[in-house]
Amino acid sequence: MMKNVGGIDRVARIAAGLVLIALAASEQVGVWGWIVGAIVLATGVFSFCGLYTFIGVNTCPLRNESKHAE
Repeated sequence: MMKNVGGIDRVARIAAGLVLIALAASEQVGVWGWIVGAIVLATGVFSFCGLYTFIGVNTCPLRNESKHAE
């Protein structure tokens, strides 16, 4: 599993995931907050997004630099 989520994107995903989980815990949003929050948080923590792979997006600078070097 190669990293395809980098820098600002990763921080934003972690923050958004934590906010959604907090909102779900305080019952301000439904159960979808737990599910989406966990998925978004996991993609930030592991620096990998399956959807990015599917559509060919990569925000990880290290991966982009090695791709240009070839």
